[in-house]
Amino acid sequence: MAQQSRIEVFNLMKEQGLVPLFYQSDIKVAKQLLKAIYDGGGRLLEFTNRGDRAHVIFEELNNYALAELPGMILGVGSVTDAGSASHYMSLGANFIVTPVLREDIAIVCNRRKVLWSPGCGTLTEICRAEELGCELVKVFPGSVYGPGFVKSVRAPQPWTNIMPTGGVAPTEDNLKSWFDAGVTCVGMGSKLFVKDANGGFDYGQISTIVSESLALIKELR
Repeated sequence: MAQQSRIEVFNLMKEQGLVPLFYQSDIKVAKQLLKAIYDGGGRLLEFTNRGDRAHVIFEELNNYALAELPGMILGVGSVTDAGSASHYMSLGANFIVTPVLREDIAIVCNRRKVLWSPGCGTLTEICRAEELGCELVKVFPGSVYGPGFVKSVRAPQPWTNIMPTGGVAPTEDNLKSWFDAGVTCVGMGSKLFVKDANGGFDYGQISTIVSESLALIKELR
């Protein structure tokens, strides 16, 4: 079961401003990626539910975090039904992220006091998510909606907490555009997990990018 309450998870998301996300089928590589995030100061990971037996990888990765990486919080993304959400919570997921708004997922997460962040693309969806108890709305794909959408939503609803995913890059111009628009945090995937000249993950550089992104977000705020 989850080790942190939804409020604790939300507060950390808000504090750090960055939620790295990846899917990796090789548990050894997944552990190295998670350690790289941790070494860079990141304390959150959204493991995306995108491959066969992803739950097996997540369970081992979460056990590794609990044993070796104090303070690291793992959640699961790309969850599309209540059954999957319940399964991942039983494996220790501390938060659930979905690409769409699903009321069945809201019910099972709220019952266990686990943060859930639904993908929303309209103000009506955002309002419905908040009526269902959502603390943090995911705007997806962020590359389509852009910072202007966030700014427009928060004009009539300054209480709305938004996390864009997709279209977020670890550059000053990109991050500034999102945080100036009023996001609470950003989800970042492929732009964060860079590779070396041989095609393998550059773990040292990933740690550096995480560290620099966290510092930049703090400065921009």
